[in-house]
Amino acid sequence: MDTIVAKTILVTGATGQIGSDLVKELSKQDKNTQIIASSRQANSNLENESLVYQVLDVTDSQRLQEIIKWYGVDTIYHLAGILSAKGERDRELCWNVNINGLKNILEAARTYHLKVFSPSSIAVFGTNTPKFKTPQITIKEPSTIYGITKVTGELLCQYYAHQFGVDVRSLRLPGIISYNTPPGGGTTDFAVEIFYRAMTQGSYTCFVRPETRLPMMYMLDAIKAILELMQAKSTAIKIRSSYNITAVSFSAAELVAEIQKHLPDFTCDYQPDFRQAIADSWPSVIDDSQARIDWGWQHSYDLPAIVADMLGHLSLKLGKVKVKSKN
Repeated sequence: MDTIVAKTILVTGATGQIGSDLVKELSKQDKNTQIIASSRQANSNLENESLVYQVLDVTDSQRLQEIIKWYGVDTIYHLAGILSAKGERDRELCWNVNINGLKNILEAARTYHLKVFSPSSIAVFGTNTPKFKTPQITIKEPSTIYGITKVTGELLCQYYAHQFGVDVRSLRLPGIISYNTPPGGGTTDFAVEIFYRAMTQGSYTCFVRPETRLPMMYMLDAIKAILELMQAKSTAIKIRSSYNITAVSFSAAELVAEIQKHLPDFTCDYQPDFRQAIADSWPSVIDDSQARIDWGWQHSYDLPAIVADMLGHLSLKLGKVKVKSKN
């Protein structure tokens, strides 16, 4: 990847699933760029010679602007947010963080002329959205408060871009699979949990049906997509609400079968819970051709590559050596 051109980058939600990986990659990009990692709770373990950590609740606009002015921030990766399953348990918190927090970021970007990345989600779609090859422009009628906040967030981003010229960019991220951080309360968490249970217990109880098919992406591809979007020339960004983005779609049963190629004794049963209804409202296959045309998006990891890499890293992380292929 090319070097990110920026003086000081602020990452909100830096201890989350995407934030923790993004901070590491940004730190490798340019040693002359200062990175301010932030989240709602103190975490001094993140600090090093190229990384500063600050406590930041994004609903606190005064604190946000203090950090921006103090460090001379010119780019924000806004990853602080409440995910789908957790959002259904605390709707007020979900709205406050996802909407008021984003509005504070966009207002700061307007005031201080900042460049912003803000993630959206496939949760913006609903039961009336085409489930296969879901187009860039389509019906968005989400069934969760999280999805509602993401639709609202997309409209806010588009408004600030068109009304005030804010250089804000966004991706409708699918389920993200990562070996570095545990799941954070999303409906696609089964696609991460299953690896840990396969490695540690040899079995897993999945909270969606075996035939449930959802768009997914390996974390390395997600980070690549975010950075390439932010590196693209402003004139290449045709969509200021949020781009469809994906890598691969698979069912829970297909994921199990692929894991069993490496762990033949692994078993999985299925006990769908409230998250099944959420998953049913989402697309199965996304059309992300607009991102591929506008700024050259290409994914690298398919399902076999994801499974092999996940198990390899988790075997080191968990101290397991029994991963093997039955092929």
